[in-house]
Amino acid sequence: MVRITEDLVRKRAEHNNLEISTLEEISLHQQDIEKIENLDRWCRDLKILYLQSNLIPKIENVGRLKKLEYLNLALNNVEKIENLENCEMLQKLDLTVNFVGELTSIECLKNLAHFRELYLTGNPCTEYEGYREYVVATLPQLKYLDGKIIEKSERIKSMQDVGVLKGYIIEQQNRHRKKREKEKEEIRRHEEMKEKSKKGTDWYTDVNGDQKDSQDAGEPRELNTEEEDDEEMSAEKDKKFWDEEVPFTPESRVAVHEHMKKLKQKDEDKNKPPPKQPRRLFADDGRPLNVNEAKIDFTLTEDESENCFLLDVACFKHMDTSLIDCDVQPNYVRVSLKGKMFQLCLTEEVNADSSTAKRSQITGHLLVTMPKAKPVIKPAKPKAESSSENKENRQRGNRNTHEKLEVDASAHKTVDIANIVKEKMDKVVPPLGHKSRQKAQERPNSESFVDDPDVPPLE
Repeated sequence: MVRITEDLVRKRAEHNNLEISTLEEISLHQQDIEKIENLDRWCRDLKILYLQSNLIPKIENVGRLKKLEYLNLALNNVEKIENLENCEMLQKLDLTVNFVGELTSIECLKNLAHFRELYLTGNPCTEYEGYREYVVATLPQLKYLDGKIIEKSERIKSMQDVGVLKGYIIEQQNRHRKKREKEKEEIRRHEEMKEKSKKGTDWYTDVNGDQKDSQDAGEPRELNTEEEDDEEMSAEKDKKFWDEEVPFTPESRVAVHEHMKKLKQKDEDKNKPPPKQPRRLFADDGRPLNVNEAKIDFTLTEDESENCFLLDVACFKHMDTSLIDCDVQPNYVRVSLKGKMFQLCLTEEVNADSSTAKRSQITGHLLVTMPKAKPVIKPAKPKAESSSENKENRQRGNRNTHEKLEVDASAHKTVDIANIVKEKMDKVVPPLGHKSRQKAQERPNSESFVDDPDVPPLE
């Protein structure tokens, strides 16, 4: 039995930020719900309630939903309209394809001033003679019945014949009630016969149990043939169930749902993957095992100069570092990648406290440095110098030594810049139309010239 729980209601209240106290609309269809409960306590502001395609046999626990405007109970097992007198704002009620046989129960909707639409299509009461006229006359505020508008003339005519119609409706209801009692009695007998037949075939189960015991003892068993026989038997039972002619009743509808549920569960069990073997990280004697559940690449190298192990794990580049966990122990190292284990056994003990783990921001690889617990002291090897380095060192040594050199005086002679250009020509050819000027010649002083310093120079 599926119950209306708080988790289910919150799951269906995603459009309201998972708040159920202020919820105004909720859809709980196709959940195999068998009882309306808790909604009148949790969702007092509910205006629209969808409960179609369930197994609800009775309308209950909705009286405190004062703001409820639309209630959808199509494709359920409701046999009577009840407990709706206090839903003051109810405007629309959908009971399509139910089992309402007591048509006089609609009188509980008479005092609902806002009630406008009623759907009873597919119910036994719709086959009653005078069904539509009786409903129209009983509910004067109704505007639509089974999707058809109620004309004013139709209402006047129905009001005139309401006394006679009510008697016909009650007689037909009584006949339907007796029919339902017979159907329930037949269903009860049918169930008893099924139980007796099952008890009579219990010996078959014991034989199978004996066969299983003998097979466990070591006798060979044919699994394929047994599975084929079981599939054939289940197929025959399934075909027999669907071919069986039964009246359309709430009980038969519940039986169909249960049968479909079993088939669905059987398919899920069939397609269910085999259970995973328990994770094993250590041998029976306590030795750590090499495990690579993530199936990632790695390299383990030994650095003799630093006396440590270097483990390079090729972690996924875009994996968040918070999903990676590293644990170094004296004889093994373990890396967890999003819940999947990578464990590697070490040949020598390491110092776990001094170990470090760094992750590359470019490649995403994880580098784990694990110094060995027992250090090995080795003499330092001289570094071999290359020929080019030797030459450079020699040249540096030569430069540092002070030597005096005797240099020829001609070596200090600088370049003669004046003789870079060829010697100038003696005769310079002037351009066309140019007259050459002759340099003025200075006239010699006369013999009577006296250079008097008191005389100012000519300007």
